[in-house]
Amino acid sequence: MVYHAAMNDAPIVRLFARLRSAARRPPTAAAAGFTLIELLVVLVILGLLAAFAAPQVLNYLGRAKTDAARAQVQNIASILDLYRLDVGSYPSQQDGLEALLEQPADAARWNGPYVKRRDALTDPWGRLYVYRFPGEHGAYDLYSFGADNGEGGDGEDQDITSW
Repeated sequence: MVYHAAMNDAPIVRLFARLRSAARRPPTAAAAGFTLIELLVVLVILGLLAAFAAPQVLNYLGRAKTDAARAQVQNIASILDLYRLDVGSYPSQQDGLEALLEQPADAARWNGPYVKRRDALTDPWGRLYVYRFPGEHGAYDLYSFGADNGEGGDGEDQDITSW
């Protein structure tokens, strides 16, 4: 049997010709969009991705608030040390952290304000940091009760302390 290229290649040539002409034509109404099944499959996949990703994102945000509170406690502790260097003692229990914003009556060498805004003294959950002078764990105690606003806890609910 003799091989004839013209005979065997004819179906392939016709196929390529059809593909070229189909590429030039605009799609018909039936082929223009997605089917309902295709859309539902995509929605299910997106739902599954969101179900797995959302808890991780929320966990990350909770850790971020705790880390921010820890950094703020250290910052306020440094500011309290600066206040003590200027005035000679830490703010009294009565004056509290307000002494960092406004000069107390008994602080003659006050060189403040030591913080620019009142919200610098609030934790990431919107509550004022707790200041105790004299402290039970050091010269003073500075802390936040965390997200649950109660003693103890784990994760986002843990207490953030200066000691």
